[in-house]
Amino acid sequence: MSKRQFLVTSGLPYSNNRLHVGHIAGAYLPADIYVRYLRTRGDNVRFICGSDDNGVAALKSAREEGISVEELTAKYNASQQESFKGLGIEFDIYGGTHQPEFVKTHERLSQAFFLKIHDKGYFTKRTTSQLYDTEAKQFLPDRYVKGTCPTCKSDGAHGDQCENCGRSLDQTDLIDPVSTMTGTSPELRETTHWFLRLDQLQQPLADWLRSKKEGAGGVRWRDIVINQSLGRIDAEGLPERAMTRDMSWGIPVPLDDPDAGGKVLYVWFDAPIGYVSFTEELGQRLGEGEDAYKNWWRNPDCKIVNFIGEDNIVFHAITFPAMMLATHDSDNVQGDAGEFQLPHNVVANAFVNFKMPGKDEEKMSKSRGTAIWIEDYLKDYDPDPLRYYLTAIAPEQQRSAFEFDDFIARNNGELLAALGNFVNRTMTFAHKYFDGQVPPAGNREQIDLDQIQACKDVAKRTADALEEYRFKSAQEEMMSLARAGNGYFDNTKPFQTRKTDMEACGRAINVCLQTVRTLTTIMSPFLPNIASKCRDMLSLADSAKKWDTACDTLVDGHSLDKAQYLVQKLDPLELSAK
Repeated sequence: MSKRQFLVTSGLPYSNNRLHVGHIAGAYLPADIYVRYLRTRGDNVRFICGSDDNGVAALKSAREEGISVEELTAKYNASQQESFKGLGIEFDIYGGTHQPEFVKTHERLSQAFFLKIHDKGYFTKRTTSQLYDTEAKQFLPDRYVKGTCPTCKSDGAHGDQCENCGRSLDQTDLIDPVSTMTGTSPELRETTHWFLRLDQLQQPLADWLRSKKEGAGGVRWRDIVINQSLGRIDAEGLPERAMTRDMSWGIPVPLDDPDAGGKVLYVWFDAPIGYVSFTEELGQRLGEGEDAYKNWWRNPDCKIVNFIGEDNIVFHAITFPAMMLATHDSDNVQGDAGEFQLPHNVVANAFVNFKMPGKDEEKMSKSRGTAIWIEDYLKDYDPDPLRYYLTAIAPEQQRSAFEFDDFIARNNGELLAALGNFVNRTMTFAHKYFDGQVPPAGNREQIDLDQIQACKDVAKRTADALEEYRFKSAQEEMMSLARAGNGYFDNTKPFQTRKTDMEACGRAINVCLQTVRTLTTIMSPFLPNIASKCRDMLSLADSAKKWDTACDTLVDGHSLDKAQYLVQKLDPLELSAK
């Protein structure tokens, strides 16, 4: 396999709350699966993430919790890292846009980004009307305003975006806006801001997005991304968008202008630059130097893949690419060597809702008790069943729902009954009747050859699906091999031939062990903890993680380690009680 280079990012979570299963299913688990696969393939990969500490979300939560914003963001940054670690989601670096060890680098790069775009004439300074809370005596940041969305007419839309329809908003677009600080109706007052001229970048962005719709570079972007980004451009065009805000918590606007005082960069301007600043920080920690990030962000041979949730599509498919495009010295949309590269793919999932028995689906919500928090789940249960379930219901094309009954049914009826059962019955047989060694392959019959070929076919189809970002299909392929293994076991009947024909029995168990060997590698991106147990049981080295070893043969007489249970059966009553 040829070695490729990838820079993979997951959307920065706000450091104002814990992580729930909806977050994980959207931007983090599929990214981890992809990175794990790329590494088994031998590709050169860096996996970047961190918390989004700036902006109004952190200020609002700090105010509600009665602590400083510095304390709040440090608290939830640490909480998020623990949740990711518990689920086996392994970033190369997990930063924070205002964490003490990252803020200096992040501020320098964010301000340099802003100045480069400013110097190229893509900002317009304008005085506009903005909502002002007369009781709080301040202009209201977008997230401190709620109202009715002018497009879908849903209540509770924020001043920057409606989470129901995904439309990007200006706070003055809201119908009947209300300040979330005081509950009063704000009034319009004049203020000065710097607006990114998205209209000047619209045509090259539209052409670039059309190429992604058509599969440029061998990858066709998901419909959900194209429909929200290119569909918006075609229907409405791109307006100017303010990239500064009236507040103190964030990156100061780096202009020698009296109107810039007391203003910071819009959080959605500086947050995606966090991907770049964290990459630079990682390079410095690895001893590669301050400019090492350029080999990832300014290298045409490096494929940049952004994993995000549904609500971040506009910013990652329009705003951030526009920012990078605005820094280019050439007319090449993708960028020449030395210029920031636009993403190879923006992989977005829709929302995962929550469904209680007998009730309609609801959005994940702490206040309504419809969130399943990762740190709570990990207190009592293994991570891999949750990884399996969230991939099985992955909202790759449309929204899906987490249902406790379905989670239990899939764990017990699929993960345990198919994969766990097949590995357990194979290993138990090998230890009980063949002294814990791989029995001789013997003279294989057609049924044996078909099962060996199935291992090769499934390994290829799983890889093909992962290359195309079809993680749900890839996991289904992997599970199909476990089911095929059970079918082969039942058809060859080693439980009978052990009494009448030990050679045939050994031949069947040999093929079953070869199947487990293949499963051990191809399950590793999805179920890393279970895969590790399988490697231990098969007495395999870490090199067995490599994808091109998936169908390597376990030689006759190879010693096996003791059998382990891979999957715990879940009790519905016990789970509901917790």
